This record gives sequence, structure tokens and C-alpha cells, in this order.
Amino acid sequence: MLESKMLDFYLIIHFLLPVIQCLIGVLANGIIVIVNGIELIKQRKMIPLDLLLSCLAISRICLQSFIFYINLVILSLIDFLPLVKNFAVFMFVNETGLWLATWLGVFYCAKISPIAHPLFFWLKMRISKLVPWLIIGSLLFASIPLVFYSKHTWVLSQEVLLRLFSPNATTQIKETSALQIVFLARFSPPFVIFLISTLLLVFSLGRHTWQMRNTATGTRDSSTGVHVSALLSILSFLVLYLSHYMTAALLSSHIFELRSFMFLFCILVFGSYPSGHSIILISGNPKLKQNAKKFLLHGQCCQ
Repeated sequence: MLESKMLDFYLIIHFLLPVIQCLIGVLANGIIVIVNGIELIKQRKMIPLDLLLSCLAISRICLQSFIFYINLVILSLIDFLPLVKNFAVFMFVNETGLWLATWLGVFYCAKISPIAHPLFFWLKMRISKLVPWLIIGSLLFASIPLVFYSKHTWVLSQEVLLRLFSPNATTQIKETSALQIVFLARFSPPFVIFLISTLLLVFSLGRHTWQMRNTATGTRDSSTGVHVSALLSILSFLVLYLSHYMTAALLSSHIFELRSFMFLFCILVFGSYPSGHSIILISGNPKLKQNAKKFLLHGQCCQ
């Protein structure tokens, strides 16, 4: 009886938290898209960073919606068959978002990192021009399974989801292993690139900040504060990206039972990335932060 009540409590919490995650994620990413969209209309152009942030925000709105739908399926509030049919689309959205986040990490590394190396100097000078091509390349690469392997992906997703949601279903382990291989093959490249670029940025920026602190006087103090703030923002980005990737790997391995505490916890961690990092992006961008405050104040006035 007590275990049943505890399970019901976990399920209620697991319903409320995804609702909050979805609302925050859609609102935060919506602000990014709207602010940059208004800027595009006014200026008739969009700087590369804003273009990358806008595309990333759009992908995260879709991803956050998919994650909320998955939560409803887990709680048996809706049928899971539509999820099976659209599983390839979910994989496309997730992979696109990971690639765009990876290029955002590379962009920050190229623009902010004080590394004095010819390769970094070359990348710093050309990264802005490369952004549109990186976005197009990410969309094309992520769409390969959707276009050429849609039938096979559908079969894999059907087998895996039947194994998850049907306790009596008998699914061959080979299919699960195949899905794990697909996951590692598709999602590991952006993860490795992001990890290398972000760690380079963290170590170089951390060393530069430490050197500035030892000689900080006057105006250098404010500069040191900016570097520390940027370092904390990058570290938060790294933690959220790692948690998203690791929980996705754990969920694809099917080591946790459906609706178990660890399974629900992994789903919550998985959904915290698109909403949590978007808040960090807004708080670290003066233009987005100012406009976000205007939207919130306008919303309060309307009430």
C-alpha cells in the first residue's frame, strides 16, 4: 500500500515537472526566436550568432514538445502508437539540436578563446561566414536516416517501444543492440566535437582569468568579472549537454524499467537541457535579457 502511494506520488511529480519544463522551454526559446525575428525585420539581416541561436531555439521548441509528449505516453495518458510513427522525426529533431548546440560551442570557442594558434586564428576569422553552411550541413546530416532509412528506423522504434510499453512483449536483444549502435554512430560525433571545443575554451579561459586575477587592478577587475561570468555560463552549458547525452544513452540501453524511479529521473534530466540552457543563453545575452524582461513586464501588465 505504501509502495503504491509512493509510486502515485512519483507519477504526479513526474507529470507536474514536465509541464513546468515544457512551459519554460517553449517560453524561453520562443523569446529568442521572437527577439531575433523582430531584429531581422527591422535590420533586414541577421548576424550569424543570432541565426544560430534562432535555429537552435526552433529545434528546442520542437524537442521540448516531443519530450512532453513522451512524458504523457509514459504516464499512459495517451496512446503510444503515434510516438512510434513519429519516432524518426523525434530522432531528427534531437540530432539537429545537438549539432546546432555543438556549433554554438565551437563558435564560442573560436570567438572567446584566447588561444594563440594559427588554426584558432583562422577559425576566428571565418567562423561567422561558416555558420549558415554549418546549419545547412547539420540539417542534411540529421535528415539522412529520415530520408534513406525511414523504414528501418520505424521498425527499430516499433520494436523498442513495444518492449518498453508492453511488459509481455518479446523483443529480440539484437534489435536493441542495433538501436544502441545507431545512437552511438549518430550522436557521438557532435558530442565529441562539442566536448573538445568546450574543454579547450574552459581551460584556456580559466587560465586567462587566473592570470588576470593575479594582476587585476582598476578596469581589469571588471574584465575579470566578465570572464568569470562567461566561464560559469560555458560550464553550465557543458554540464547540461553532458547530462542530456548521457541520459539519452542510458534510456537507449533499456537498463531501467518503465516508470521506475531512475527511468522517470532520466526523462526529467533529459528534458531539462533544452529549457535550462535557453535560460542561460538569455541571461548571458544583454539583448535577449532586456527583451525577456520587457515580455515578462508586459505580461504582468496585461494581467
